[in-house]
Amino acid sequence: MLPGLKVGHAHCPVAKTGVTVLVPDAPVVMAADVRGGGPGTRETDALEPSTLVERVHGLVLAGGSVFGLAAADALALELARNGRGLAIGSGDESLAVPVVPAAILFDLANGGDKSWARAGGGEPPYARLAGEAFRAASDHGCEGRVGAGFGAQAGSRAGGIGVASARLEAGGTVAVLMAVNSFGEVMDGEPPSEGVVPMPKRPTGGQLSAASTCIGAVVTDVPLTRPAAKRLAMMAHDGLARCIRPIHTPFDGDSLFAMSLSADMPARVDPVLLAELGTVAADCVVRAVRRAVLLAGG
Repeated sequence: MLPGLKVGHAHCPVAKTGVTVLVPDAPVVMAADVRGGGPGTRETDALEPSTLVERVHGLVLAGGSVFGLAAADALALELARNGRGLAIGSGDESLAVPVVPAAILFDLANGGDKSWARAGGGEPPYARLAGEAFRAASDHGCEGRVGAGFGAQAGSRAGGIGVASARLEAGGTVAVLMAVNSFGEVMDGEPPSEGVVPMPKRPTGGQLSAASTCIGAVVTDVPLTRPAAKRLAMMAHDGLARCIRPIHTPFDGDSLFAMSLSADMPARVDPVLLAELGTVAADCVVRAVRRAVLLAGG
């Protein structure tokens, strides 16, 4: 996506699910904004500007609903064993304790083998997949039916992973990675301002077939404060509303993370620059969502 960040994907074709990890070369400023009515997240509270930890060490996006959150445990352990995290203790007793936020999408009803969630079943695949994704992480990301988007369904179409990036007129770059599993339809053009609301995942027969959620990361090399990163995540959500109808429904857990790869610690961010950054990020969200569906179907 951008220099200073590695992205890894792994999936299980039997369970029809997967994991995507984003691992920065150095700790980063990060914030999150959650808009969907059915979110599944980890450590998003720790990203609020009022909390203690200034920088974090990795991000996990996963399928599997609540079971997929185990992928973040596995990535945290991998990072700790590689000495990446907050330094605790000294000498032989020292530990690295990483901060690893995560978000999940619901792909449990996609027809894959989920027998590990039943009595007598085996281990869920998410810890293993997180380890595989971490070891596969590189500067060159993949798109389509990979990682957290492997078992995704975007409305009536196959979902997946999409990536888009852009340069800012004021200087700097922003990139977006989206895992698209939306309740609503992904539109090839602007969604209509009125008329029929498409609901191809409408629950039927008492079954929770409305399994949904778009999750993703907005990454920039522009130095950000934590409040500015929060505003960036909020503005980027507008891109979802520009390409998916309906969006942010009770069935979705739409969550976006924003991170700055810059080592600088600004006291404030120029509001005009932030306005451009958030707007361009939303543009990239639109393109990433559409790429996810296009490449998943192709």
